[in-house]
Amino acid sequence: MTRRPATRTTPRITRDVDIAQGYRDHRTSGGAMKTWIRDRGLLLTNIALFLIFFGGMVISGAAAYSEDQQAHGQPAVSLVEFLTTGAFVEATFENWESEFLQMGMYVVLTAYLFQKGSSESKPVDKPAPQDQDPRTASIGQNTPWPVRRGGWALKIYEHSLSALFFILFVGSFVAHALGGARLYSEEQLAHGQPAATVWDYLGTSQFWFESFQNWQSEFLAVAVIVGASVFLREIRSAESKPVAQPHRETGA
Repeated sequence: MTRRPATRTTPRITRDVDIAQGYRDHRTSGGAMKTWIRDRGLLLTNIALFLIFFGGMVISGAAAYSEDQQAHGQPAVSLVEFLTTGAFVEATFENWESEFLQMGMYVVLTAYLFQKGSSESKPVDKPAPQDQDPRTASIGQNTPWPVRRGGWALKIYEHSLSALFFILFVGSFVAHALGGARLYSEEQLAHGQPAATVWDYLGTSQFWFESFQNWQSEFLAVAVIVGASVFLREIRSAESKPVAQPHRETGA
């Protein structure tokens, strides 16, 4: 009877070490630039997509605005001229304000409210790392400066994320009002009506319709992802729980 040679397998710990070493070798061989891009890929991709879609909005918006101008016996405008119109300012900041409002409110609401089973919520029945008092944390060389400084700097830093979004929201809200008032006045004058001030425009149903139609859609999207992430998954996504994790377990 011929003996078959024993099959030799690589111990798991050896395979893990080989994988880790291969990952380090890949980082070294790939170069510093590739590593830098990979480490910031999510941000860079979203910036690139923003610029692409923003460019598309400007080009199509200028074309639509020019068509409207010509229909009323006015000359068409160039892309640069379109950027200075009330139509462009109103349309741009009307959308931006809703995005910043949504994200600011989401940051604040997720600090205090829960959704059991959702990947968008902190755990319901146990402490979360986000709740740790930074005043009791161990201070190291890489600890953010406001935490090391303490006092007023730490107090501001504790709420800096939501503060940024609300500042951007207020700025966009004001720009929406300014651009919208200009566009509204142009339409008023075209129909033989007096021009409107910014305060007049803020009191119109037009301004609030423009705002509410965007705001409601943002919070609908948030509600959908909060609820859907309880039951649905997207493998490898930070916005999803692990695919095999039970529905009732909160994923954050």
